[in-house]
Amino acid sequence: MKILTVNAGSSSLKYQLIEMTDESVLCKGGIERIGLSGFTSENIKHEGVHGEIKKRVELADHTEAFNQLMQLLTDEKYGVISSVDEIAAVGHRFVHSGTGGSEPCLLDEAKLDSLYADRDLAPLHMPANVSCVRSCMKVMPGVPNVGVFDTYFHSTMPPQAYMYGVAYEDYEKYHVRKYGFHGASHRYVSAKAIEYLTSRGLPAGKIITCHLGNGSSITAVKDGKCVDTSMGMTPLAGMLMGTRSGSVDPFIVDYLGKKRGMNVDETLYYLNKKCGFVGYCGYSDCRDIYRLIAEGDEKARLAMDVFGYQIRKIIGAYAAAMNGLDAIIFTGGIGENSADARNDVCKDMEFLGAEFDPQASKAAPRGEIAEISKKGSKVKMLIVPTNEEIVIARDARDVAFGK
Repeated sequence: MKILTVNAGSSSLKYQLIEMTDESVLCKGGIERIGLSGFTSENIKHEGVHGEIKKRVELADHTEAFNQLMQLLTDEKYGVISSVDEIAAVGHRFVHSGTGGSEPCLLDEAKLDSLYADRDLAPLHMPANVSCVRSCMKVMPGVPNVGVFDTYFHSTMPPQAYMYGVAYEDYEKYHVRKYGFHGASHRYVSAKAIEYLTSRGLPAGKIITCHLGNGSSITAVKDGKCVDTSMGMTPLAGMLMGTRSGSVDPFIVDYLGKKRGMNVDETLYYLNKKCGFVGYCGYSDCRDIYRLIAEGDEKARLAMDVFGYQIRKIIGAYAAAMNGLDAIIFTGGIGENSADARNDVCKDMEFLGAEFDPQASKAAPRGEIAEISKKGSKVKMLIVPTNEEIVIARDARDVAFGK
């Protein structure tokens, strides 16, 4: 059985085709600049078992992008299937589930209408997600489409964790609450970490998963279920990120808007796209930032000091919320690949019983689960590579055809 996973943005589409019998990736790729024109660089990258191809194709919308994807999947030289009919189902990543249920579900017109009606909860993502599914339905009629929602894993948070201090009627009427994001990643790595720890006879009832990348979030997982998470009603909340400010005093929105001559939408765009690491030192990629640090750049150094400090504060708060801690997990582009960033995050946590081993962290093989805590550390520290696509694929299979 072959499942296609799709992660759509307003002008992009990332995909993988997975053979579910052994969960092997037959191909993966991305299509960018959908709906744009006049560009000269390649906007399509496709990697499969028969090699890699890059192309430049102007695409008016996601429907044309899906048609291009179908051509790539069945290409005589680079394709991996002989016919689109081999695709059993399509799993779509949705950032938000809206006000309906957050469990993975079959997508039909009624559900898509409901999701679109709740687009204000995720205005940058929801319209693109819905449009992408409708495009897929046009190109692949009759193939089941399954929605997998980032908010699902966080749906087990208790009210004291997800409620804000606004009037209760605003929660009831306008759904103002914490939702949480990166759910597929937190779900995958927490399950992997629990499996790893329990197989070694180690406690795993209270763990904290740190998904660190251009967007970062931290989740407290108790007995396998999310009990709190750092992102909020939107992905802007939490610690400093690549281009996001993280949590700030709400008054700053009004203050900065007036000082910089921006309206509310422009100010929120600024906080989402022009702040964080890039606002400190001009770069959002950790590799660039640590290069600047090596050259003596004080603002780059400050960015990573703030990043590590804020993460440690969240970890400490979640250890208190769970009344203890068994393990801290690192994943995501930064969490998995940057030993420098782990050094900045993992210091000064001995009071929790988390004793970091920088040498083990530096030597950790990529793509594998690795322990980065010292021997004898009461709290284990692990790198666990994430795999959001396999979560989406498994959910799509189970919803469309039963477990």
